[in-house]
Amino acid sequence: MGGFTDKQIKAWVKAGEHFDLRSDGGGLCLSFRENFSAPVWRLRYRFGGKQRVMVLGSYKDLPLADARKLAKELRARVSLGYDVATEKQGRIKSAKDEIDAKRNVWTVNRLADEYFSRMVLGRLKHPGVVRNMLERDIRPHLGKLPVDEVKPLQIDAMLTAIVDRGAPTTANDVLRLTRKLFDFAITRHIATTNPAAAFSIKDAGGEEKARDRALSRDELALLFQAMRTTKGFGVQNYHTFKLLLILAVRKQELTTAKVEEFDLEGEVWRLPGNRTKTGEGIDIPLPAPAIEAVQELIRLGCSSRYLLPARKAQDRMLPHIHENTLNVSLAKVKRNMPGVEPFTIHDFRRTARTQLAAIGISSHVAERCLNHKLKGVEGTYNTHDYFNERRAALNLWAEVVEACEAGKAWAPTAGNVVSIRRPR
Repeated sequence: MGGFTDKQIKAWVKAGEHFDLRSDGGGLCLSFRENFSAPVWRLRYRFGGKQRVMVLGSYKDLPLADARKLAKELRARVSLGYDVATEKQGRIKSAKDEIDAKRNVWTVNRLADEYFSRMVLGRLKHPGVVRNMLERDIRPHLGKLPVDEVKPLQIDAMLTAIVDRGAPTTANDVLRLTRKLFDFAITRHIATTNPAAAFSIKDAGGEEKARDRALSRDELALLFQAMRTTKGFGVQNYHTFKLLLILAVRKQELTTAKVEEFDLEGEVWRLPGNRTKTGEGIDIPLPAPAIEAVQELIRLGCSSRYLLPARKAQDRMLPHIHENTLNVSLAKVKRNMPGVEPFTIHDFRRTARTQLAAIGISSHVAERCLNHKLKGVEGTYNTHDYFNERRAALNLWAEVVEACEAGKAWAPTAGNVVSIRRPR
């Protein structure tokens, strides 16, 4: 043993000298064919009266001394009656089978993709709500686990984490979705049990109570002040929040809005029915402050089709901002509003409804401003859209919002705003 030297091998490589099965002794050979990027070690041996050859590895990964050591170990196994080439093939096959098995395992991530494509897309009007729960809560806690290995302990940890961040209602929604996810797995023979089945609402966020949070005018003034002073809040968020307040629309209706829906000359936003909760389109009057906000958002959107285009690359590849973007922005603002009772973006609609009543707008007009269907007999027989009445109501409400923005009080009798001392 000892026919080659490292210096000799490197010289062959440098000179581009190609050869096949050049012997180092003891069955250890080196090949450097034209299509090789580096020489390759092979071991020649006889087993059962037949010549066998197996690849040991590349010279750049297996130096001369290591190749000789490996060849010696393999020759010893051959002398004991083992066909080392067949053993290697078996190991490769086992490794491949293991990789294939892992690839075919139904993880919760894979189950979530299948559920979303088959049960949500094209079936639910607002698939983004389900997608948000999957991405924010279910995938981070359960996503990498095989479906049949998820235990109630992991479900409990997920729900507890959601409640601990102050979102008990979301915990309830996530529990309901998780149950559906595993029921879907059972009906498709992906799982045999539902680890979320034993949980009730009291184990998640508890019994839900109807929210009644509405911001006062003083709180609205503090909100605008906080939006102006919060670092990283951004002018797009400012105009978006102002629009949500003035128009009293749902968050997703605005985040998915296209520029073509806004007729600024006609002072109206034609919101299509496929994006409303009621399923019916509605023409929303645009007060002057709302028009100014829309114009500024269009300018900032740099010719995008969407009023609020996506601001950075994202996994979901949405052309518009994700609705959770506004939740994150509001969280920053609320940190600059100490002492103010917690509120959400959806509470802007309740704020608008409350303030519309406070400034004397009749109930049926205020309800239509929020695109609510009228109830009872009136809802059955009264198909009037109250567009002109809604325009007058939103113009008046926009005055109140702008007064709060300026830190002033709206005076209905005088028809304008008068300065007041801001509370500390």
